[in-house]
Amino acid sequence: MAKGITRERIVAAALDLLNDKGMDALTVRALASRLGVGAPALYWHVRNKQELLDEMATFVIRRVIEALGKIDHGAGWREGLAAYARVLRAEYLRHRDGARIFSGTRYVDPEVVRQKESWLELLTGAGFSLAEADDALDVITAFVVGFVIEEQERRRPDDDGDRYSAEERDKWLGEGVELVKAAFHLRDDGDQRFERQLGVVLDGLESRLR
Repeated sequence: MAKGITRERIVAAALDLLNDKGMDALTVRALASRLGVGAPALYWHVRNKQELLDEMATFVIRRVIEALGKIDHGAGWREGLAAYARVLRAEYLRHRDGARIFSGTRYVDPEVVRQKESWLELLTGAGFSLAEADDALDVITAFVVGFVIEEQERRRPDDDGDRYSAEERDKWLGEGVELVKAAFHLRDDGDQRFERQLGVVLDGLESRLR
């Protein structure tokens, strides 16, 4: 085992590499080079890239849990889920390709998974069935993942600025689809759009209680 190589160092270096180079460049070989060791040294800690991604996702969700620990869940289930969505989005946005790379991972720390108990208690206490409560958490997570993937794609550093030009799109579409064109001009990015669409998702969940 290479001296001084720990899972914590590996994850920190992997997140730095992700932020510098993006998802496609995150490989075990590139990570080993960044750490100044041979690739076999990393296999003492992570057997493959998927295990590395699992470790990274666990690190990020710990940060989410820590941030949510400062939020008053007594405000209600809707406010709690909204807070979770905002914190999760913020953590994904801290990392280049954050939502893409962390989706589909498995948490490696049971204490992280145990935190779900309080959320299920909150939601079932509000009137959701256990299945609906579990679905609610999945729906919020999926919404955030999808929103941030689109958000980060629109901020790609290699974008020349014309890729999402409304004017160029209008010319490309031609005549006869004025509503389609007008709707695209109404689109906004960032916090305002996130909050508006999050409200739609929460309204849908709330309708299940009526």
